[in-house]
Formats: sequence, C-alpha cells, structure tokens
Amino acid sequence: MNEQNHFPWRTLINPRYWPAWIGLGVLWCLAQLPFPVQSGIGHGLGLLLYYLSPRRRHIASVNLRLCFPELDEKAHKLLLKKNFKSLGLSFMEVVSGWWLPDRRLQKLVTVEGIEHLQSALKEGNGVILLSAHFTCLEMGGRLLSLYAPFHVMYRSNENPVIEYFMRKNREHHFDKAIPRDNAREMLKSLKQGKAVWYASDQNFGHKHSVFADFFGIAAATNTATSRLARLSGARVIPFFPSRKDNDHGYLLRLFPPLEHFPSKDVQEDASRINHLIEEQVRRTPEQYLWVHRRFKDRPDNQPPFY
Repeated sequence: MNEQNHFPWRTLINPRYWPAWIGLGVLWCLAQLPFPVQSGIGHGLGLLLYYLSPRRRHIASVNLRLCFPELDEKAHKLLLKKNFKSLGLSFMEVVSGWWLPDRRLQKLVTVEGIEHLQSALKEGNGVILLSAHFTCLEMGGRLLSLYAPFHVMYRSNENPVIEYFMRKNREHHFDKAIPRDNAREMLKSLKQGKAVWYASDQNFGHKHSVFADFFGIAAATNTATSRLARLSGARVIPFFPSRKDNDHGYLLRLFPPLEHFPSKDVQEDASRINHLIEEQVRRTPEQYLWVHRRFKDRPDNQPPFY
C-alpha cells in the first residue's frame, strides 16, 4: 500500500476533521510533559469522566458490586473512583506510547519472564500473548515492544484522522497491526511463527462464545484463543502489565506457556483463561476496565445486570 492510499489527504483535510487535528496536537504537547504532570492530568481526566458519565459510572459500579460483594459502601466508592482515575491515566499513556522515544520509556519499566516468550518464539510455531483489558494495556504493549517484536490486534476508529494516527503509530512500534475482527490475518501471523497480542476478556455476544465463570458469575467468553492455538500450534503465554505503586513506572509479567492447552473442551479452556485473568485483576482491581459491560449477555434468559 503506498503512502497516498494509506493517507487519504482529501478526506483528512476536510474542515469537519479539523477538531480532531487540533485535539491530536494538544495531546502531542501533553505527551512531552514530565510523567508526574501527566499522571496528575490523567487522574483529573478520570475524575471528570466519573462525574460527567453516569452511564459508565453505573456500569463500573455494577461490575464492582458483582465481583467484590464483600466491600462496604465506603470501600466500594473508593475503588470506583480509583478505577476512573486509572482510566483517565490510560488516555495519557496512549499518547505517550505513540510519541515518546524509547529512551524515556525504558526508564519506567521492569520486565519479568521475558525468557518465556523468547524460548517459545524459537520453537517457530507462533505465540499468542494472552492478555486482558487492563487500563494500562496500551502502554504495556508499547513497553513490551522494546524487548521483543510482536503483532497487535486493534479496534478501528470511525474518525479517519484518529484511525490514521493510531494505525501509523502502531505499525511504527510493532511489527504489524491487525484489525480486531480479522481472525484470518491473526492466524496467518501465528503460522509465520510470530507473536500476536490478544485479549479475549470482553463480551462479544453468544457467537463463538461459551459461558464461563468470572468472579463466580457466568460470563460470555470468546473461544478464539482455543481455536487459534489449535489451528496454528502456537504456544499461549499469559502477559499482564500493571502500574507500580503510586503510578511510578510499570511492571510487565510474562508467565510460562500454558501446558496442555488447548484441551478437547473449549468450556474448560474458557474457564481456565477466566480464572487466570481473575487472579491478575485481584492483584490490581482498580486497573481493570470495569466500564465495559462484561456481564451483558446472560445464560438461560436470566435478567440483565445493567
């Protein structure tokens, strides 16, 4: 694809997209600020979203009550606010990941278990980097790219200006950017022996899903991880990023490849993945993406939670 086709200038310079250009310019300036300043701005954005988005606040609140019923009202509200602060910080991390040079980012990261990924890649059958939707996932992927090449799945944006910059930056920092719904391209990458980042912990309805417990609640769980691993022979390596205490840097944790995976039972595989993700969420519950309707679909026509 040539640059002219990749960047449709006639569309992107349309006045209707000028606000997007201005917004991206502001974000680029914010990305140049010291990290403590970025952190403060991110927390402020999160609190603003907390008060201005009652729908997302309601979704997150319902999720937290379902998953942490032991919390009293005070602890619940504190965790809810922390989660929105974490969400606000993720906006700053996106632009920092896009535009900051490696030398600034390398000072922030500690990596555990990179040898698991390196060993699995040498086998030549590809690697599924099994992750989850933590609020620092964008920064986590950017930081891991400093240590190993891999392909990423991403969700396209309807705004062509944002879509261009998002794809351009991901293709700059990663080997390849694959649209989230293009399973065929992901399978192709795995068969080429590449590592592909993938998160299966969102509710995409009943298609290609089974209901598996997540925090003791039946959640529609995509079975793509099992199917892709079976078709490609790829190893599945859990990968979870998190912010360190007081947001002073990041910890990237890679675990040994899952043994005996996939099994002959996709239900068992889905339960195993959900349990694995749940363990990591419990470590830093404020950093998980609770504003997503994880329990939107219900089994056996049970009433909705939201």
